[in-house]
Amino acid sequence: MMTKKRSSDFTLMLTVLILVVIGVIMVFSASYAYAYFRLGDGYHFLKRDLLWASVGLCGMLVAMNFDYWRYKKIAPLGYIVSLILLILVLTPLGIEYNGAKRWLGVGGFTIMPSEIAKICAILFVASSLSTNPDKIKDFFKGVVPYLIVIGIYFGLIILQPNLSTAVTISAIIMVMMFVTGMRWSHLTLMGAGGIALIVVMILIKPYRMLRLTGFLDPFADPKGTGYQVIQSLLALGSGGLFGVGLGKSIQKYLYIPEPQNDFIFAIIGEELGFVGCVAVIILYLLLIWRGVRIAINAPDLFSCLLATGVTAMVAVQVIINIAVATSSMPVTGIPLPFISWGGTSLAIFMTAIGVLLNISRYANLDRS
Repeated sequence: MMTKKRSSDFTLMLTVLILVVIGVIMVFSASYAYAYFRLGDGYHFLKRDLLWASVGLCGMLVAMNFDYWRYKKIAPLGYIVSLILLILVLTPLGIEYNGAKRWLGVGGFTIMPSEIAKICAILFVASSLSTNPDKIKDFFKGVVPYLIVIGIYFGLIILQPNLSTAVTISAIIMVMMFVTGMRWSHLTLMGAGGIALIVVMILIKPYRMLRLTGFLDPFADPKGTGYQVIQSLLALGSGGLFGVGLGKSIQKYLYIPEPQNDFIFAIIGEELGFVGCVAVIILYLLLIWRGVRIAINAPDLFSCLLATGVTAMVAVQVIINIAVATSSMPVTGIPLPFISWGGTSLAIFMTAIGVLLNISRYANLDRS
């Protein structure tokens, strides 16, 4: 057991808090018009975002002061709970919106079990891999069991349907397996199989195929499949170097559907310009760098894998969200960590950072 505690990584904590503040401001700016015209309350998303940010802050403070090795004991329970929640989404208890069943109602609020599944998957896989890490070099004894874990999560989430989150969880687990010592040949095989599966998922669902064709040539159908991409590019382009000014976006006036969500980066580009976008990207790079340092200098394999999983979760979602907003990949719905509207996502990400801050108290970050 680790007894020598240091101060938590201040750089990491400050970076996350800055991103959360930016998120609250940008959610309010991006959502005001939509909330006013569609919901009759321009402050609808701001009030809820502040509430969830408070929940996330509490989660972060608890997670950073709860000895991290105790997470290993509760990891199996978290795994089971996450699967139960994912199953409940598919029952009549699930809430459907825009053709997708991804939410459960709790009182006057909704939670998104797939977001909870991310952190539960990280805890479970970190616990399991660290128990017997040498097995990972054997394909059938070490790799196949985690392929089954990936398959279970992927299958339950794709039924919602939510391909982007299913891919995200799969990518996080693969990164953790690789850090444990999985062979390059096995990683390549898994990657090839994953790409093939994604291709199949696209081909069997016409709307996913339309998204792909819309990505390849958005201007071929500017009012249909290419609409979101074109509006996002217009927002980014019109922002120029310094932006049109905070709160002065045109695209948020019902041009980009629900701009406070998946395309909030486009609103950042329009209002804060290229400089604002670069500043946000630098903050994410700083966060990821600190996460990598914590993982490298972690005192044991379990904490190393926990830090790796949390850092990978942030990195994968940042890459996908910004790639979608800049038309670097087909449109898919995934929030920008700490910034996009989404209560469950914000609370889970902040709590996950609390775990990372917890580990940083035992990691020798001064070591070169």
